Amino acid sequence: MHLALLLTLLVNASSVLLGAIPGVADSPRSAPTLPFLAPIFGDHMVLQRGKPNTLWGWDEPGAKVIVTVGEHSAETVAGTDGRWSATVAVPPAGGPYTVRVDGREHVKLTNVLVGDVWLCSGQSNMEWPLENTFEADAELARAEQPEVRLYSVAKSVAYAPASTAFGAWQACSPNTAAGFSAVAYYFARKLQAELNVPIGVIQAAAGGSPAESWMSADALARIGEFAPQMAEIARLTNATEARHGSFLMHWLDEHDVGGRGEAWAQPAFDDRAWHTVTIPGGFAELGVPAAPAVVWFRREVTLPDPVPAGAGKVFFGVIERMDTIYVNGRWIGASSWVENPRVYTIPSGALKPGKNVIAVRVFKTQPDGGFRSPAATLRVQLGDGREIPLAGEWRAAVSYDARPPATLPLDFDNYPTMPTVLYNGMIAPLAPLAISGAIWYQGEANSSRAPQYRKLLPALIADWRAAFGQGEFPFYIVSLPAFMARKREPGLADGWTELREAQALTAREVRNTGLAITIDTGEADNIHPRLKRPVGERLALRALADHYRRDVVASGPTLRFVERRPGALALHFDHVAGGLQVRGERLGEFAVAGDDGRWHWAEARIEGPDVVVLTAAEVPSPAVARYAWQANPLATLFNGAGLPAAPFRTNE
Repeated sequence: MHLALLLTLLVNASSVLLGAIPGVADSPRSAPTLPFLAPIFGDHMVLQRGKPNTLWGWDEPGAKVIVTVGEHSAETVAGTDGRWSATVAVPPAGGPYTVRVDGREHVKLTNVLVGDVWLCSGQSNMEWPLENTFEADAELARAEQPEVRLYSVAKSVAYAPASTAFGAWQACSPNTAAGFSAVAYYFARKLQAELNVPIGVIQAAAGGSPAESWMSADALARIGEFAPQMAEIARLTNATEARHGSFLMHWLDEHDVGGRGEAWAQPAFDDRAWHTVTIPGGFAELGVPAAPAVVWFRREVTLPDPVPAGAGKVFFGVIERMDTIYVNGRWIGASSWVENPRVYTIPSGALKPGKNVIAVRVFKTQPDGGFRSPAATLRVQLGDGREIPLAGEWRAAVSYDARPPATLPLDFDNYPTMPTVLYNGMIAPLAPLAISGAIWYQGEANSSRAPQYRKLLPALIADWRAAFGQGEFPFYIVSLPAFMARKREPGLADGWTELREAQALTAREVRNTGLAITIDTGEADNIHPRLKRPVGERLALRALADHYRRDVVASGPTLRFVERRPGALALHFDHVAGGLQVRGERLGEFAVAGDDGRWHWAEARIEGPDVVVLTAAEVPSPAVARYAWQANPLATLFNGAGLPAAPFRTNE
């Protein structure tokens, strides 16, 4: 399995719903077009306890604005750009309270609580909703949590910091929690139960997003490795009003003639001048057998009257590199995840009795690109289960021959992955909201560049802390769970393991950060593991121990030092919480190497409460060791509190 192509990480892994991520106007807007009160403030919200809270919005320049929270008030004046900002003290934790904001408008916020607010961000595993997790029905039945409040930031991209981000605060209930981040829900629920104060969680996440998409331009400039991407963003900002957040989609806008004017997807388009080709295949007949190219295919299918009720589906198997599917001119889905077999749901009303036109745009980049699955895979399935084969003759035309010297896009993702665009659209508009801290579940999309993550993640943390202006607030990181096929031999590096190490180094070196180990929660064949409760609760344990100073066990066993013995290594651990334990049939997965650097699996046994002794017949004098050092290891070492040991190596 090619890891770099597993990074779509969207909630609906079979399609990329570009329409779900609108562009955000990032050019300056006049005061009357901006909201009187920023949308992050609303009924049912949580204000941060224990510190002044800043509220803001827009009014006429020079207008006086008064903010009142309970018995506390603050007065301010809108600046020349119309923006006003007022910092006000808040009542003690609890509520409900009323917030009043008076200026050109008179806003009254009700059912406002005072407690702790946490920003919950990352990619699709942070976004993954509670309703799609393990034992979701039972959990939703317990989700009536009125002291927990939920806010989901609408997905938005912007090429400069946006003024506003949109969403609405809601009290946690079975209905509101169902589509909300499961990790954030479990985190908030445990904190609220332990602290007995209101907890507000803000979900700002987007599937498939790399860390650099969540960072400001200034932060990336200091790293100095994204100059070509930032130059292209600057060019696009001046060249087009479109805000895709995707280099590929902009590239298609510029080069795909089939998407312009009388678009080739429309049923009325006259394709009689096109070539007749056979798919799977089709590219050789068009003169682009090995070259990168954008090619359109069209085919008519005849359906019965009436069209069977129920949702239809269209199947196209694996496609390299990106496909976009239309039915009767209606966009159905798109994907650039090569190994993911295409299965798109056909919306109600898209199919009709008689003639229907299916159009497929394929951007291929490899000589064997295009349709890679057997012919029988390609089909339309009607609501009653009947199937119509799609393999065979299609009409086709080349929209763009992208062979050299043509320039290809900077990346091939058809969803927002451009640097800065999610920070600008979804993080910058939230600052300087008063918060307790942040939790972060991200890294899958950077695993093919894991060494770079050692710089990216610390820079991101510093970037957010500067933006919110509240010091070194806590920032807790989810260590990636197990994923992909298990390797039979030790010693082979992979990006997933190196990314975990980069996360661990950040937690060790950056002040007020911490790690939640989830190596035991993954699934070999599912990049979106359904077991999310331990993830959220381990993040909460980290917050309880480090931020709230509660006497709880927040860490699994961590290596303290290595003792070399004759023919063995003894690993001494901290945080054993009553003693080391094995969860599973045997203790694993350890490997050792001698001075020759050749790795072999080790026999492991627990000695006393805090020592693991390693031996290997092939290594008479072991010098270094590794534990759980692969993408999907056998990781069975736990402490008495039921928390897993973190993967580690002694030869960094």
